[in-house]
Amino acid sequence: MSANMRHDWKHWRLRREDTGLAWLDLDKADASTNVLSSEVMREFARVLDALDAAPPKALVIASAKPAGFIAGADIEEFSRLDSVLAARMLVERGWLLFNRLAAVSYPTLALIRGHCMGGGLELALACRHRIVVDEPGTKLALPEVMLGIVPGWGGMLRLPALIGPAAALDLMLTGKSVDSKKAKRIGLADDCVPARVMESAARIVALGAKPFRQLPAKERATRWAMNGPLRKMVADKARAQAARKVSRANYPAPFAIVDIWEKYGGNALDVPASDPSALDAIFTSPTARNLVRVFHLQERLKAFGKDSDFTPRHVHVVGAGVMGGDIAAVCALRGMTVTLQDQSVERIAPAIARAAKLFERRHKGDAKQVRFTLDRLIPDPRGEGAARADVIIEAIFENLEVKRGLFAELEARAKPDAVLATNTSSLRLEDVATALKDPSRLVGIHFFNPVPMLPLVEVVQGEATDAEVLRRATGFVRRIDKLALPVKSAPGFLVNAVLGPYMLEALRCVEEGVAPETVDAALVAFGMPMGPVELVDTVGLDIAVAAGKALAGEGAEPPARLLKLVGEGKLGRKSGEGYYRWVDGKAVKAGDEDERKGGLLRKRRPAPPPPIPAGLAERVLAPLLAATRRCVELGVVGDADLADAGVIFGTGFAPHTGGPLHYRDSHGKTRIGAPSGLSDGA
Repeated sequence: MSANMRHDWKHWRLRREDTGLAWLDLDKADASTNVLSSEVMREFARVLDALDAAPPKALVIASAKPAGFIAGADIEEFSRLDSVLAARMLVERGWLLFNRLAAVSYPTLALIRGHCMGGGLELALACRHRIVVDEPGTKLALPEVMLGIVPGWGGMLRLPALIGPAAALDLMLTGKSVDSKKAKRIGLADDCVPARVMESAARIVALGAKPFRQLPAKERATRWAMNGPLRKMVADKARAQAARKVSRANYPAPFAIVDIWEKYGGNALDVPASDPSALDAIFTSPTARNLVRVFHLQERLKAFGKDSDFTPRHVHVVGAGVMGGDIAAVCALRGMTVTLQDQSVERIAPAIARAAKLFERRHKGDAKQVRFTLDRLIPDPRGEGAARADVIIEAIFENLEVKRGLFAELEARAKPDAVLATNTSSLRLEDVATALKDPSRLVGIHFFNPVPMLPLVEVVQGEATDAEVLRRATGFVRRIDKLALPVKSAPGFLVNAVLGPYMLEALRCVEEGVAPETVDAALVAFGMPMGPVELVDTVGLDIAVAAGKALAGEGAEPPARLLKLVGEGKLGRKSGEGYYRWVDGKAVKAGDEDERKGGLLRKRRPAPPPPIPAGLAERVLAPLLAATRRCVELGVVGDADLADAGVIFGTGFAPHTGGPLHYRDSHGKTRIGAPSGLSDGA
């Protein structure tokens, strides 16, 4: 390759081979990750000018970063949009530029290694070919819906045309990613190749030695029908799919995506201002502003632990119940050796079996990887792993004296620099630490159930906890790909301290004669992922009673019906009955019907939501809002933004509100979707 065949801009590098193939590498200056900022996009237009002046035989677009292809648009720039006109200009710039790329006369190929998100995938879709590198980090997605907006740079046009409307709408409405193998399987990528041959493969495909993959005739006919005669049917099904999860009032973006694809050919710029799916309505919606806020809150949580170089290799977990077993499994998934201790192998066996199912799901049936991961999870009834572990996590039942005795034993066996952590959800660290010769070694690492799914972990600092121990504990949480939230030792810490009063108020409503289904429907309409009564049933009624003051609050007693159900052994989901009856892991609510065909039970059809009394959601939420504010005032959590982050990622509190305190402060400006017309009662 000749030196004069290279042209560099600030963010892009263009090099030409003697074969006529051109390579265009994106390397955003002064950044570890490629994002499509306005400056990057302006430069890309100049790159296309240069290519128009001297067209190559083919063009390969790749990343010069080790950290992925392109992460998407610049969220910081999006956050600063101050007018409808600015939002439209942002969309128009990307739409026109990627249309220009799609129209060039020479073959184009995106070589995708690592994350390819949002605008990055829209750029790749504007290329004629895509090759993905077969590595765990290669993920492709259009996650704009998670920010309350739509993929307006061509994603709504090109993805349905490429992989079919049903699959494309599913990806766009959920924001979920696909890995490299699935990208090839669904037709999103031409090929999936190992890193060692990626450049050779890109060269072969771009220069035309390998033709574009042709779809079978039957699949071509199906896609034609779904894009044409069956278009409305596909759109209606996608809308119904979205409506089962969210309301249009709370989350307009998924419904707008369907509308723009069905009615406007995927071009958001063609939607008239009077249409609720118009860019003006979507980009200026409170939901979009609040979901961008949630994104920044998540980034702040991700930053905790970055300053720690602690890289634990061996974790020892004591307690093989659901919580302890799942903590062990998550650590094994992240490449750590884990010893799991309980009183006998028989007690540990269910945790290993549950872990095997998790590993099969996460490794997508790759038997070798499942075996390797299982080999890292070692039953250890005698607790011998404690002497070798870098992190020791206690996850036994909530009994103070038993925990004290256990930690006295663990301290005597552990390495001097091992992190000693408790997963307690209700006990003060100071009370547990009295058993230790060196109380400064104890830290709280509090997970939430189900551990594999919930991203938040509270890292609890006791009065005596050493700063370095806290830093190492936070670093450990980051190593297992969880969000660490620093909190101070206090009853219930943050998450349980706000959930307790919330669940109690819901049960008080039931005590007064409001149906559990009505209470739950009010909070689901507000935007909670699950109603509070169903949540109590899921957690376990016995646990709710045992939490005592954390649930009931000062001077309050648990509701009589709760105590009666526990006395009858009706503990919720785990016993098959609580406030609801449970069948196959699902709550059966009043009005639910079994749908039968030919005399056989096919599925359960949920009842229509009951009428919701005005002010019901307001009443149940008020104690949660007050408790969250109280945790900030008492210094349990650092500030209001961290409190919002903790409650969102620890409880699923309606993200479209921006968090409980943000919702409280901005109430009246944020659309909430609850039928009660809430006012601030906290």
